[in-house]
Amino acid sequence: MKARLSAIAARRAALALALGAALAAGVGPAPALAQNGAPGFGELAEEKLPAVVNISTTQSMDDGPIPGLPEIPGLPEMPDLPEGTPFDEFFREYFGDPEGAPPRSMTALGSGFIIDPEGYIVTNNHVIAGADEITVILQDDTRLPAELIGHDDRTDLALLKVEPASPLPALDWGDSAAARVGEWVIAIGNPFGLGGSVTAGIISAKTRNINAGPYDDFIQTDAAINRGNSGGPLFNTDGEVIGVNTAIFSPSGGSVGIGFAVPSSLAQEVIADLRDDGEVERGWLGVTVQPVTDEIAEALGLESGQGALVASVSEDSPAAEAGVRAGDVILRLNGRPIEDGRALARAVADAPVDSEAMLTLWREGEEMEVEVVIALLGEEEAEAAAEAAPAPPLPDTTSTLGMALAELTPELRARFSLADEIEGVVVTDVTPGSPAMEGDIRPGDVVTRVDQETVETPETVTEAVEAAREAGRGTILLLRERAGAAAFVALPLDGE
Repeated sequence: MKARLSAIAARRAALALALGAALAAGVGPAPALAQNGAPGFGELAEEKLPAVVNISTTQSMDDGPIPGLPEIPGLPEMPDLPEGTPFDEFFREYFGDPEGAPPRSMTALGSGFIIDPEGYIVTNNHVIAGADEITVILQDDTRLPAELIGHDDRTDLALLKVEPASPLPALDWGDSAAARVGEWVIAIGNPFGLGGSVTAGIISAKTRNINAGPYDDFIQTDAAINRGNSGGPLFNTDGEVIGVNTAIFSPSGGSVGIGFAVPSSLAQEVIADLRDDGEVERGWLGVTVQPVTDEIAEALGLESGQGALVASVSEDSPAAEAGVRAGDVILRLNGRPIEDGRALARAVADAPVDSEAMLTLWREGEEMEVEVVIALLGEEEAEAAAEAAPAPPLPDTTSTLGMALAELTPELRARFSLADEIEGVVVTDVTPGSPAMEGDIRPGDVVTRVDQETVETPETVTEAVEAAREAGRGTILLLRERAGAAAFVALPLDGE
């Protein structure tokens, strides 16, 4: 027993000597992060909370039934009830007061953050959309009326201005491009109207497209973001704003760990434009594009799927004046690589209006450059582009073409409701189960180009198919038009 105790004492003495040596060498205990597994954000939250505000909006409502209650056809008008009866007040609220009572209003709550001590505040456009009155509530419960300086629907951002009695605490923008997936982030906002609340998580992903707009480039985070957090800041661990919390994905309406923020690299530019003149000017090129799939890349002779494939060019647009054609692949804009259509939309939008830009195109197997003058994107151009947007990429196809082609005749134009200005050959039939049918080729589609060649007769297509096979190619590229929208289709040539 004594020997055993002596051995234990010896081990303790050895450990003490080792610890003393480590301390003498400057090696201390492990940092708190490694011991407890997570950092603390108390100091950061305490410092930044005063610059995050609650935003309350009021919107007048037209006379009529209370929102959320069903409208009942044939419901009678306001009953003539004696004033003061039990149901008099209820019916006046539901049907409206015929004697001119004040109109009802509804309120909404959101978040925002101060970017200038003079009272400039960033929030989401959807937080203040349609508001008659906007009130900013500071952390000390001070309520200030706010003026809307400007808003941008396409990025869901807005800029407000209040007139404070003294300078306000303000936040600094950070570099969202430098943020990495897996890094800690902190969100502050007004979830469910509860007031300033702090949540933490990590960056789950970057450059997310959630189909909210043409310039989607969201930061995804698992920091809890709920209704009412919209417009609040997303911080990095240096206390810099790297995103504006904007949207959540949630079947339940509450946080499930999937939230999205507009990155500061985009938000900072938009807010600067709104502050300068109340609106955002964006460039316009005048093309509709689609992704370059591997099959399309092979048909065009590209090494890999890259760039934005031009499906159509608007008349009198900058692209048309520069000679851009359907079938061109836009690879670069002013040397900036274009990975896909979203990258092209952002690059064109960022280009100064009326500036000259250099487009690098892939056409007929080689690169070429054209100079284009960027125009201003207006509402009409944006709507036209949306209406003319090509169909989504077609599914992969195999085997044979499997379609019957015919020259356009008045009878076929009438049968398939084709406009007189459409030229090419019409698909009159598609073999059931064929690759053409699987590739979404339908009767009534018009083939207008084949391998960059204008189609005038069905023989133009069949001869191009044979020439491609003899050249040992695996696919052929068709431009088909349907319901006013053009899209390229790559079909395989490994069988008839």
